[in-house]
Amino acid sequence: MPLPLIPIIIAAGTGALGIGKGIKAAVDNNDANDYNRWANDTISKAKDSLEVSRKASNKALESLGGKKLFVLDKSISHFIVSFEKLKNVQLEDSTGMDELNKFRLDKQTAAELKEMSGYASSILGGTMAGALAGSLAGFGAYSAVATFATVIGSTTAIGTLSGAAATSATLAFLGGGSLAAGGLGMAGGMAVLGGLVAGPALAVMGFIVGAKASENLDKAKSNYAESKKIAEELRIAAILCNGIRRRSYMFDRLLIRLDALFFPLVFGMETIITQKGDDWSKFNNDDKHTIAAAAAIAKAIKMVLDTPILTEDGKLTEESVQVAEEIKPVLESYANA
Repeated sequence: MPLPLIPIIIAAGTGALGIGKGIKAAVDNNDANDYNRWANDTISKAKDSLEVSRKASNKALESLGGKKLFVLDKSISHFIVSFEKLKNVQLEDSTGMDELNKFRLDKQTAAELKEMSGYASSILGGTMAGALAGSLAGFGAYSAVATFATVIGSTTAIGTLSGAAATSATLAFLGGGSLAAGGLGMAGGMAVLGGLVAGPALAVMGFIVGAKASENLDKAKSNYAESKKIAEELRIAAILCNGIRRRSYMFDRLLIRLDALFFPLVFGMETIITQKGDDWSKFNNDDKHTIAAAAAIAKAIKMVLDTPILTEDGKLTEESVQVAEEIKPVLESYANA
């Protein structure tokens, strides 16, 4: 009697095994789906963070570029007009200059400032309005005199102020449009940020984003592991973007503070010339000090304008830190005066 039950038991066991495999497959499929979702979320968050940092750093560079043009067009332009009226100028005659003594304005610096301010005025005045579009970030990132040197005296249609910016993968990346829209900058997104090639990480996101839940669990786990590597690269790129933004704002603030000191001195110099003439040798010590101080601040501003904050490959320059440290005592001495 028990023998006929054996096929039934075997069939039941086989059915149970089939159900077990089916359950395991469903569980694996769900787990694979979870891993792929986690991979997508990991990359999405890192990409969104980089996008915010990218936009902010580009905006900061553009702000610095605009500030450079403004100072050249306004304060520096007024200073040059008045300074060129003076005769027999001997800046070393002035006393009580303290921290300003190291910023002696020479003829070459004055000539470069005149040329730069004239060009800035032409741009802002509209005669070269096309040069302003898309160029401010490059003007903020690199030396003003080097940028202008590529276009001053050119008889061609300048069209851009970018100069080095036109060949900078970093600036192409920072201003290259939304990452979600594929705006990875020049050369297919091979954007160099301080030596980190972020482009490949961005380019391979697609093979993880959109991975199907039907893929096996091992593949899904591999996707998740790869997503964490990519997210780390994007995080480092975001950190580098933030460093560019901070350095840009540091120089922006330097220009603002220097210009706040500079403009009253320029106004004082104009008043002296109007009331007492243009012969330096006939000015009293206070008058000489005012003019010498204006000239020294002009030199300090020139240093800020000329100092690049980025290298050609997108690294922050040590020079920009050094210049900020040199100018800091001047600002502090005036703040405590």
